[in-house]
Amino acid sequence: MVILVGTSSTGKTRACWEAVQPLAENGWRLWHPFDPTRAEAALEDLERVRPRTVVWLNEAQHYLGDPVAGERIAAAVHALLIQPERAPVLVLGTLWPEYARRYAAPPSPGGQDSHSRVRELVAGRTLAVPDTFDASALTAAAALAKAGDRLLAGALARARPSGQVAQDLAGVPQLLERFEHGSPGAKAMLEAAMDARRLGVGLHLPQAFLIDAATDYLSDTDYDELADDWAEASFAELAHLVHGKQAPLRRTTPRPEHRPPGALAPLSPAPVPPTGTVFRLADYLEQHGRIARQRLCPPASFWHAAHSHLTRPGDLKVLARAAGSRHRLQWAHHLWQRAAEAGDTEALADLAVAREEAGDRESAEALARKVAKAGDPAALRRLADKRAKAGDRKGAEALYREAADAGDNSVLSNLAELREEAGERERAEALAEQAAEAHNTGPLIRLAVMREEAGDRRGAEDLLWKLATIGSTAPLDNLAMRREGAGDQEGAEVLARHAAESGDTEALVRLAVIRERAGDRESAEALAWEAAGLNDTEALVRLAVIRREAGDLDDAEALLRHAIDADSTEALLLLAAMQERAGDLEGAEASLRQAIDTGTPRALVHLALLRERAGDRESAEALARQATETGNTLALVDLALLRERAGDRESAEALAREVASLGEPIALVRLAAMREQAGELDDAEALLRHAADNGRTHTLVDLALLRERAGDRESAEALAREVADTGNTSALLLLAAMREQAGEPESVEDLLRQVANVGQSISAALLLTLRRSPDGSFSFNKRWPHGLDPDGTPTPPWQ
Repeated sequence: MVILVGTSSTGKTRACWEAVQPLAENGWRLWHPFDPTRAEAALEDLERVRPRTVVWLNEAQHYLGDPVAGERIAAAVHALLIQPERAPVLVLGTLWPEYARRYAAPPSPGGQDSHSRVRELVAGRTLAVPDTFDASALTAAAALAKAGDRLLAGALARARPSGQVAQDLAGVPQLLERFEHGSPGAKAMLEAAMDARRLGVGLHLPQAFLIDAATDYLSDTDYDELADDWAEASFAELAHLVHGKQAPLRRTTPRPEHRPPGALAPLSPAPVPPTGTVFRLADYLEQHGRIARQRLCPPASFWHAAHSHLTRPGDLKVLARAAGSRHRLQWAHHLWQRAAEAGDTEALADLAVAREEAGDRESAEALARKVAKAGDPAALRRLADKRAKAGDRKGAEALYREAADAGDNSVLSNLAELREEAGERERAEALAEQAAEAHNTGPLIRLAVMREEAGDRRGAEDLLWKLATIGSTAPLDNLAMRREGAGDQEGAEVLARHAAESGDTEALVRLAVIRERAGDRESAEALAWEAAGLNDTEALVRLAVIRREAGDLDDAEALLRHAIDADSTEALLLLAAMQERAGDLEGAEASLRQAIDTGTPRALVHLALLRERAGDRESAEALARQATETGNTLALVDLALLRERAGDRESAEALAREVASLGEPIALVRLAAMREQAGELDDAEALLRHAADNGRTHTLVDLALLRERAGDRESAEALAREVADTGNTSALLLLAAMREQAGEPESVEDLLRQVANVGQSISAALLLTLRRSPDGSFSFNKRWPHGLDPDGTPTPPWQ
């Protein structure tokens, strides 16, 4: 299986097609599942694939990314690949980079893992197709052109400087020309279509939506000059084909489903089809729009047209999220409501919460029960949480009970807490045990904490012992630390030993460290030896570190040697550091060599730095490169920084550039910071630019801040916007923080509005948390409590 990953019009599909041509001569078949839909065809027929078949998954997101069938398709492809009786087979696919990144990304903590099977399937099976041809490929193309390939000669004449020959051959220049120089009406429609696609609307865009959405993309002059038939003329203009048989915006017809009589039901309920004629935007213009329009919020006509003409719940929901992330709160609310009216359960759940917050409790409950009846009791739980927070214990409990009856066992914890607070401890404990039987130990832990905080130490301990009997020892560890903090050393040791006997020695290690720092060295060492006897030498190592910091080197070394005898490589590394500090370079190298021999590659890094500090630079570089061959580039990074500090800047920069060429530009970033500190801003900027050119686009954030600190504010903001074009608003936020400190509220507001237009990303949320202003000026809700209108002006109060 091979999936080619690259941007639009880079030759992915053509490369796959050329690759499989020789197979036809050997009796291979090619199968492209597409009817009635790609996902359904693949899932229904993958089990029938026989040897000598090429399975053609062009634009694999239509298969692997299908919200209902994607994971099942991934499992079916995996089964095909591992069953010997079905070999040989070849699975070929193509993907845009954004989809490849989405499928490869691990889920956020506590979040739903929507692509676990897909992630496993594609791991190690992708090949990157670059956006441009390199010098050797362009030379080969020039030879073909010289030999008489006139089409290629023309493409090279236009595209050789950029290397984007494939895009040129696919008709990209004409598509861009049609977009940039089209009539005002046609260009407005394309911009509306680009915004719809980049915000997540489906491929098929209704004609009525495009016409109504386009109006606010026009200037007042262009709008006044529109002819009565402007929409018809614009669609006709955009339908003309360019090279590669592409049209900027072409009329399309979604394929109807064709099923034999008595076939199984569809994989998912059929979405409401768009009414009337629909159009599809050219792939390259879609991708161009994602980049060129990243920092723009669509105008009011776009949101109004979406609300009026889009009927698919998925489209409405994704636009509601897009509006919300851009702080266009009023449009987000109305789009969520439209999605709910179209029957989307997630939207119904959000609408239920909104009705609850507005005081319409009866309507909120009715909507939540409707969602629960559809198989998702989370809305009932959310309403119950709000009522519990508002002090309505009786109302909260009733809804928690409904959610539990609907299959949501997570609410048992909430019910147990309510019973505990009401003094009904037996009922609370029964509920918590019921949750534990369903493998949810949270309620028992929470009850134990509540009893400990209330002074009922025995009651807390009884609950935690129950947890220990089902294999959960972490709470025992936590309670042991509480007992130790309260001076109950005997009670702490009993709990820690019980956890250790169940396989969790961390409590013993932590107790040892606490007592060592408190000066009770005898007890600390006894506990450490106890942990070591249970195959956990970390306690010995951590005690050794504390004693080394206290200057007791002999005791520290003795503890480390005991840990080394128990096969601790960490102890070897620490011992080597102590030996080097004491001037025993021979002993330090011997310890590091021993660590290397026991299979610890990072010991090579330490040895390389040891040789560098000893003046043996040639050997240091050789060892660093040996470490790099094992995948660890830190040795070269640290060497570069050591040489920079020693004044050998030329060698430091050469090493940093070498590491950057291996895909790790951090050394360049670190050198740049050192040069900036030395006042050498030009050198610092050159290094950051080189890091950005080697794939670390986030380095442009550092470069923007460097220019801001140097007083070049216009250039700093331009760079920040360049980073924002990739969807990363961190540079804009950091500039805003710096300008706020400088007392420039108007500049801060302008930058925050730019962040809102892009859509608040995870990095933005983190930065807002880290740099939150005392007066709340970085909070969108406090700054613009009713949201923003599409044009960026504050929205007046609305109901």
